[in-house]
Amino acid sequence: MTTAVEKFEEFNKFGSILGLERVKELLRRLGDPHKGMKYIHVAGTNGKGSTCKFLERGLAGCGYRVGLYSSPYIEKFNERIQCDGEMIGDEELEKYGDMALAKAAEMLEDGLDSPTEFEVVMATAFLYFRDRKPDIVVLECGMGGIGDATNVIDAPMVSVFTGVAFDHMHILGNTLEEIAADKAGIIKKKCPVISNVADHGAAAVIARRAYGMGSRLYDVSKIKYTVDRISPGEQQTSMELWTTDYSEVVTKMVGRHQAENLKTALATIEVLRKSGQIKVERSALYAGLKEAVQPGRFEIMNSEMRSETGAGCPYVVLDGAHNDAGAEAVAQTMKDVFPGKRTLIVAGMVEKKETDKVLKHLAEIGTDFIATRPDYEERAMDAEIFAQHIEDVSEKTGRELKVHAVCGSPQEAVEAAKAAAEGEISGGAAKPFDVVLYTGSLYLVGAVRSILMKKTDYDFDRTLKYGVSTPAGAGGR
Repeated sequence: MTTAVEKFEEFNKFGSILGLERVKELLRRLGDPHKGMKYIHVAGTNGKGSTCKFLERGLAGCGYRVGLYSSPYIEKFNERIQCDGEMIGDEELEKYGDMALAKAAEMLEDGLDSPTEFEVVMATAFLYFRDRKPDIVVLECGMGGIGDATNVIDAPMVSVFTGVAFDHMHILGNTLEEIAADKAGIIKKKCPVISNVADHGAAAVIARRAYGMGSRLYDVSKIKYTVDRISPGEQQTSMELWTTDYSEVVTKMVGRHQAENLKTALATIEVLRKSGQIKVERSALYAGLKEAVQPGRFEIMNSEMRSETGAGCPYVVLDGAHNDAGAEAVAQTMKDVFPGKRTLIVAGMVEKKETDKVLKHLAEIGTDFIATRPDYEERAMDAEIFAQHIEDVSEKTGRELKVHAVCGSPQEAVEAAKAAAEGEISGGAAKPFDVVLYTGSLYLVGAVRSILMKKTDYDFDRTLKYGVSTPAGAGGR
């Protein structure tokens, strides 16, 4: 029996085409299930997912029923649609997915353009939220803004921008200003705007759009924060937002970029609180924020680290740093959390990504690599080609990067990393690795996570030489 997810994937042949006419027609035929709900609309290049998770858990901690629509997923498609902290069930996904698919088929029969996969999935989410009736839906843009299917909603409670960097340039534009202009298209008339965009030119584009729409802009990019302490799986951050003190906020998502994402989420909550749209109880908010985790974004899969004497197992870290800004963030976080520790980097990329830029940041973490191929049939870069990129970056940067193994699949990469972590790499190792970092494509990270979580010899018994134990935390962009 063909599942809803498999049916969704059939719409891949229509590509990622921006524009709202198709999705408007699809939703009209479904009875406009997106109408009448309250939304927090989040756009940006990096940081969207983590900011959305902070918002979702923080609001839930304050007693609100919250829906969450996001992309992509790490292991299970259902991750993309959540309510009350739980993924949509398989039966519900089939039920609402079939409803959306039936109307999409009608559109084709009527000679209209077909909705894209993203649009059909989003329509499925709206049907689910309509029946679950959450108080607020946190809605993450898929790509860009003005033509993104999520922009079909009416004015949200607030529009949020997490940052602008280079990605999807073949669609969104070749400059940060062009990319920002596309993302700024989600701003609606007289709708408050939270902007944490560091680039001056991109921030100015968003500001002009906000002013032009009569929307009050809250630029939080220059608001300072302090990371009071940071350790594997936990950090404490303090800041002041418009005279309101948010000190000693403890989160499981770590890194300076996560402090920025936390600031964006807290600023959003503070604006909604001051406008009387939500009520906030400090201890409940803090408790909710501490629950926020993002699988596959600086997710630490085990809680024991190799001691200075060589005993124990290395930390195993998963992070989908697939573009320049993401790789810069993971490199900085590795330096902050694991200073001076010997790291093995297991990486793979998909084509048309900023591979050499990503590798230059990864080279700051360590010199030992395993090259592999992500679990993505259509666009995965072959491991041999990726290994050549590593060698090219080694020559350009002058850093002696070593490719210890070239693996054709995530499974082979996990086995190679296991051997490397135990000092069995080709040529031998001076000492065992302290950290094994799986990074690059989210398709690779998702596949590795499934392997580590399900294999019997990588079980949660905390006694293995190399494996996983109770997840200590997650982070990412």
